[in-house]
Amino acid sequence: MRQTILATVLAALLALPAAADPDPTDWPAVLDAAQGQTVYWNAWGGSDAVNGFIDWVGSRAKAQGVTLEHVKLSDTAQAVSRVLAEKSAGQTEGGGIDLLWINGENFAAMKDRDLLFGPWAEALPNRALTDPDNAVLRTDFTVATDGMESPWGLAQLVFFHDSARLADPPRSMQALLGWARENPGRFAFPQPPDFLGATFLKQALIELADDPVMLAAPVAQADYDAVTAPLWDYMDALTPLLWRQGRAYPQNGARLVQLMADAEIDIGFDFNPNAAANAIAAGQLPDSVRSHLHDTGTLGNASFVAIPFNATAKAGAMVVADILLSPRAQARMADPAVWGLGTVLDLDRLDPADREQFKAASYGPATLTPQQLGAPLAEPHPSWMETLEQDWTARYGTAR
Repeated sequence: MRQTILATVLAALLALPAAADPDPTDWPAVLDAAQGQTVYWNAWGGSDAVNGFIDWVGSRAKAQGVTLEHVKLSDTAQAVSRVLAEKSAGQTEGGGIDLLWINGENFAAMKDRDLLFGPWAEALPNRALTDPDNAVLRTDFTVATDGMESPWGLAQLVFFHDSARLADPPRSMQALLGWARENPGRFAFPQPPDFLGATFLKQALIELADDPVMLAAPVAQADYDAVTAPLWDYMDALTPLLWRQGRAYPQNGARLVQLMADAEIDIGFDFNPNAAANAIAAGQLPDSVRSHLHDTGTLGNASFVAIPFNATAKAGAMVVADILLSPRAQARMADPAVWGLGTVLDLDRLDPADREQFKAASYGPATLTPQQLGAPLAEPHPSWMETLEQDWTARYGTAR
């Protein structure tokens, strides 16, 4: 009898319709649904500055009735694989990830496999403070976001050098090669598929390609061998001139900074324009380090957050995403003393009091101002990164 009752109750519960997703266009209802929710934000956890900012966002979310838990990742692909596994197992609700810091090839993969909730991003109240004509906020590595992810920060490749040792750094890939011939062993880049190492390859490809416009299309639509031939000719010449003659590579950006600190190399780079200033403040680099760009510009892109299709706390995730777009959060994030990531807001759309928050940020001598950074170069289609990483590994990647 007891088993019959339990079976009946279980069948009834299974027959209940799934809870409806929150309507992004009804913001009061979103706020109401978010009350008491815990949002598990899967985001890269390899920076004290980033982790500290996310902690602060958590305090703002708590004030709106949402608990934010930062799940620290070393590789966003880990989270993508988890969502894909949940979908393969038929878990269409109650997923373990509510919000995900994502862009590039990971976004393209999730969008292609229908792993994302949306559209929702353009309905956020604070989205109105961005420029609707800014293509960087509507496309992710040339892939249309279609409201599936919300922008929250702008990053750009910046090189840095110790001005006490190198007064006039090379400002193009060709100039870097010429400098390396005169200074062998004094330059390095992280080993792909590390993100910074792959970024260096893309920057070189853009500068060296005969027709970089081809990079906006999927790699399968291009004559890959012809487009990349100048890059591999360049890498053949550069590799023996690298630190340790290209027989070993730094593992990541942190190791690159350490090599700079130990005076083993003279030029470093990062995707955070404030990286040099952060390293100086942390005592990792001397205060004679300065940042520089290449004359034709450097790669840049937006960081986004996305909500998986089966997220448990979709409403709470939208609340967090809207907090990230608030003038207070954007000004704090853009302050070099906090992080130094570029804002996605259109400052002309802000109230005077909100604009003043951005003016309060101080840019030290190691950090380039937004005006000095200028407009970034567009990222190639995400398919290029994966192919370049595989090709580089096959050609040069035996070193560890």
